[in-house]
Amino acid sequence: MSIDAPVSSPARLKTGVVARYAIGSLGTGGFATLPGLVLTYYLTDSLGVAALVAGVVVTLPKIWDVIIGPFIGALSDGDRARHGTRRRLMLVGALSIPFFFALTFAAPPSAGPLVGALWVLIAFTLCSTAFTLFQVPYIALPAELTPSYDERTRLLTWRVVALTIAILLFGAGGPALRGTTGDPVTGYLVMGIVGGVVIALGMLVATGVAGRARRATEAEAAITRVSGSSTIRDHFAAGIRALRRSAPFRALLGTFVLQALGTALMLADAQYVAKWVLHSEAAVELLFVALIAPAVFAAPAWGALARRIGKERSFAIASLVFLVAALSIVGVLWAPGGWIYISVGLAGIAYAGMQSLPMAMLPDVISHDERTNGPGRAGSFSGMWTAGETVGFALGAAVLTVILAITGYVSSTAGQTVEQPDAAVTAIVLSFSIVPAALVLLSLLALGRYRLRRTDIDPGTA
Repeated sequence: MSIDAPVSSPARLKTGVVARYAIGSLGTGGFATLPGLVLTYYLTDSLGVAALVAGVVVTLPKIWDVIIGPFIGALSDGDRARHGTRRRLMLVGALSIPFFFALTFAAPPSAGPLVGALWVLIAFTLCSTAFTLFQVPYIALPAELTPSYDERTRLLTWRVVALTIAILLFGAGGPALRGTTGDPVTGYLVMGIVGGVVIALGMLVATGVAGRARRATEAEAAITRVSGSSTIRDHFAAGIRALRRSAPFRALLGTFVLQALGTALMLADAQYVAKWVLHSEAAVELLFVALIAPAVFAAPAWGALARRIGKERSFAIASLVFLVAALSIVGVLWAPGGWIYISVGLAGIAYAGMQSLPMAMLPDVISHDERTNGPGRAGSFSGMWTAGETVGFALGAAVLTVILAITGYVSSTAGQTVEQPDAAVTAIVLSFSIVPAALVLLSLLALGRYRLRRTDIDPGTA
């Protein structure tokens, strides 16, 4: 068939499928937001853990996720081949995460910084494992739910609407819950229990969509049977092979990881900006409202723009808008004040596109690889994607702790009052503005290597 020949239009996804898939981001967004926002601060300013040690505690569980992500992807491919669904691992992750999430924020400050650091390290590693069990098959689903370029944009657009609502809910509601008891120790525990339950509920709703995905073909099942007895090393190697053979995947993943690093740095830094620059811990809730409220309405707008000019061009525009907004925030060094919420709001509009568009592009990359190299490897792609995203978010918090340590940031325990050196306050501002902007600029160089277009995914639209 020639490229200009008419093709049948793929069926439109049912609203219920789109909605249930989107609600899953209530869980993924909550897990990404709340620990990213408060965990480093919890370690340094409640448990008295030194900044560098806190960075290690936050980073090690993410390194573990990078190791197991491709393996879980292969297990998910195996489930789909044998049982016709990826639901099993999603359920295990959703049902176990509430306990481990609450446990992460249950460390007793009276036991000392060493015990607190070890407690959080073990609990957060278990929590991250549960999250990865859900996240990897969840990311693989869009490529199997619809073959349509535009329907994938629609599916992921509404997922990001739910994601931004989750960030708002957890970013503003988490710190608010922490303050309900009047005691930081019990406040963090309440936040952990409620947050874990809400995350689990969102995940459980999304597991119902797994049964709606296209079932594995005989060819896909055969590939999975061949690799079914492979080791963790073999599964990780399969993910690396997917990365090496797919140039669009390398470009997209590189872009996304750099941007995840920049946004994670801002996320981890927000609590410090609120306390030491705006001189109000409550300001962190306002920062999140400014970031997320515009994004709820902006995500559909980015989707509409992508349908007109393409996902990759829209993604580049969103990234440039975010870069400009982040650069403008450096002005709070000389004139701290409420105007910062305007810049953060502009960044929020851009952030909606920076989340929805690359996630809508990933299923296109997977389907392109299936046509080129054969089917049955969606889990390998989603495993590597999750590993890359994890690296970005882990390094964001780690980079912040290194910067704080170098500039002499003073850690403290709950209720203790300290003063910060000017160098540390300056570093806090730069970590919220100049550094994320530089990372997004680098990501645009990677995005320039992404070559897939609409006609590569839907040939009939040429």
